[in-house]
Amino acid sequence: MSERNFIEPGDDDFIDEGADVGEDVRSSLASLTSSIIKGVEENGRTYAVYGQEEYGMPMDEIEMDRIDMAHAKYFMLLEKKGFLAPIDADVQNVLDLGTGTGAWSVDFADAHPSAEVVGIDIAPIQPIWAPPNCQFQVDDITRPWTWKKDNFDFVFARDLLFSVRNWPDLISQCYDHIKPGSWVEFQSIHGVLGCDDDTLPPDSKFRKYDKHIRAAAVAFGTPLEDPASFKKWFEKAGFEAVLEKKYKIPSNPWPKDPRLKLIGAFEQENFMTGLEGMSIRSFDKLGWILDESKRFLGEVKKEIRNRRKHPYYPFYVVYGRKPKQ
Repeated sequence: MSERNFIEPGDDDFIDEGADVGEDVRSSLASLTSSIIKGVEENGRTYAVYGQEEYGMPMDEIEMDRIDMAHAKYFMLLEKKGFLAPIDADVQNVLDLGTGTGAWSVDFADAHPSAEVVGIDIAPIQPIWAPPNCQFQVDDITRPWTWKKDNFDFVFARDLLFSVRNWPDLISQCYDHIKPGSWVEFQSIHGVLGCDDDTLPPDSKFRKYDKHIRAAAVAFGTPLEDPASFKKWFEKAGFEAVLEKKYKIPSNPWPKDPRLKLIGAFEQENFMTGLEGMSIRSFDKLGWILDESKRFLGEVKKEIRNRRKHPYYPFYVVYGRKPKQ
């Protein structure tokens, strides 16, 4: 076991341009707009309906609160930084993929007045108010992009597990659409549960959850191990100066270090409020019934709260630069 990165525990369809669309089409468009905004109800949660593929996470208020909390958690994890790529201070065109509630886009726009920030998501859950240099669009980033190539100065993506089924294709689209000399950064949980001190035995509920959610993610088409390949895929796409950094996110406040303890407290709350949202739709792929899923997840939550157990999930940050021409 490496001492270098060990966390010490604490004590406890088509429309012809220019043609009148007609009332039937208008009605269909209105219905489509309503469905995009409202989403679809499943098992008491609301999910996005826009996009070519199912997305595994909900888009209701519970999930919005969880996303905002996760934004604060990652800010602490990266020691009060929202990104690590060495971008220019006067960066102009910025794209935030899978923006969620838009927290990262808003913060970046506030801190970089010269930038025009565009946040993209299939779920329309962004704030009505935003800085004048920040806008949001409902779109599917896994489809072919319609922006001009060599257009962006910085492309950022975080927490896209359960949404991307072809990472190399997405990374290649990023490469094609940033300017030469500009940066792309991906941040993501690596969904392989870790524990460095054997406090989480193989038969533990959390270990079983990890096994089941990884199998469900594969059935969903979104393997949770993919972030470990980001660096390789960046390099294959043509990026240079690719850097990979790994962090550990404690699953409860077990660390002794005050900053990591607080991060662990955030992560525990993340599981308490978000475990069903991030699991039930995926467990459907395994043939689980709702009551079975909820009962099992309740047992997992109980174990997560046990500070005598010291689990964590790895967190990857990978960024790279498009070569200058």
